[in-house]
Amino acid sequence: MASLDSVLDKDGVRLTVEDAVATVTLTNAAKRNAQSPALWRALTEAGRSLPGDVRVVVLCGEGRSFSAGLDRQAFSPEGFDGEPSFLDLARGSDEDLDAVIAEYQEAFTWWRRSDLVTIAAVQGHAIGAGFQLALACDLRVVAEDVQFAMRETSLGLVPDLTGTHPLTSLVGYARALEICATGRFVHAAEAERAGLANLVVPAEELDGAVRDLAGALLAAPRDAVIETKALLQGASARGYEDQRVAERAAQARRLRDLAGLGD
Repeated sequence: MASLDSVLDKDGVRLTVEDAVATVTLTNAAKRNAQSPALWRALTEAGRSLPGDVRVVVLCGEGRSFSAGLDRQAFSPEGFDGEPSFLDLARGSDEDLDAVIAEYQEAFTWWRRSDLVTIAAVQGHAIGAGFQLALACDLRVVAEDVQFAMRETSLGLVPDLTGTHPLTSLVGYARALEICATGRFVHAAEAERAGLANLVVPAEELDGAVRDLAGALLAAPRDAVIETKALLQGASARGYEDQRVAERAAQARRLRDLAGLGD
């Protein structure tokens, strides 16, 4: 077993790598891992810093909460040191505001890369941006004390950090609308029943359950997992017959590779 190597540690984000498993940890437990533009840039950098042999990425948060969401300092007139406040951003042009939000979203998009399987290990609060960060991952293993909530609408905002697509895909339009519009808490039992959580475990078993899942994911050949993930990601956008065609093409590639006839 290779040693645990620290690749990145800045702005509330730490990236470590051990063999084919990378771990991205939110490290500001004192503020319940509240999020900021600096943290989002660090998350984007973590995705770009992954070694090529990483196959599984685990996302977790130190302390009692996964992430309490956006740091409310963003809405204060002074904002964060060295950062424009959200109030200042609102005064800019539509083009500038769109570009800034697109940059923020990059922290939430790389988790769906087809060459990775990403797992969110979620305990305590996962609110707003924290909920959306958990939704950015492929899989979610949650502690029994988990509390998901999408609170943006209660602040007069909308969820804009890529969370609406996976939420709707997982729970359906009507449930997604109700969760977002009310801002209510979704606890562990409902999260598992609705498909938000792949597995619910006692808090003290969360780390072990995630390690077991990562090990199971690594047991299959990497290329087969990549092809399978790509097939499943595209299934909702394809009709039945198109999905059959995609399955045949993917299987043909796998068979040629196994026979040593690949490119």
